[in-house]
Amino acid sequence: MGTISADFSDETVVVTGGSSGIGRAVATGFGDAGATVINADLRAEPKDVGAETPTHELVEERGGTARFVETDVSEPSQIESVIEAAREFGGVDVMVNNAGVHRSLKFLDVDPEDFDHVHGVNLRGAFFGTQLAARDMVDRGVDGAIVNTSSTTAERAEQNHSHYAATKGGIQMLTRSAALELDEHGVRVNAVAPGPIATEIREGWAEEASEIEESDGLPSRAGTPADLRDAYLYLASEGAGYVTGETVWVDGGASL
Repeated sequence: MGTISADFSDETVVVTGGSSGIGRAVATGFGDAGATVINADLRAEPKDVGAETPTHELVEERGGTARFVETDVSEPSQIESVIEAAREFGGVDVMVNNAGVHRSLKFLDVDPEDFDHVHGVNLRGAFFGTQLAARDMVDRGVDGAIVNTSSTTAERAEQNHSHYAATKGGIQMLTRSAALELDEHGVRVNAVAPGPIATEIREGWAEEASEIEESDGLPSRAGTPADLRDAYLYLASEGAGYVTGETVWVDGGASL
């Protein structure tokens, strides 16, 4: 099977939640493609099993340029600080709104605190991450790209996911609405919807992965962050220059 490659030399890419899981794979992928990478996360240390080197240091070890900015994406002022950090490298060319939290709770048990926490990080973070990055792109007159992390739960209901799924459904419509309004400025907005991916964000994924492997249907295995990386790079690249407002499902066939 052939491979594709993308060149992001001289571009600055911000990845929120880039310390672990999907964000880490995406951040290092952009770094390998020549981009200057800014990891905006609450902590630099990875949570992935067996991972010790912080993402920004890993990018640099591979010969790239990277920086870590401690960031709570639920606070727009902190996202502003990330944008300011990007300006030191010329400004944001690609924004990946990936930071997210997940709490598995029955619908009748979700309280306002749970709701506000999940919505604050997942949806509020993506909304203002998109807005603030787009402002920087528009101010600088560049044709930028924004890629949000949605989920198959945006359209596919699952038990104990109501408040989480609501944020992902919101991200899907945020992506489409922002794409419509930002098109005149040359800013594209798309999203990736992961299926069952083995990351630290989702409790019980190991058990779910085992169930997938033993089933006769799709997906035949749990996905890994590496399975998603190239989808983000493609959507941010010139190769996707005619793609905007779309959500690309990378789920191993789960949606079938």
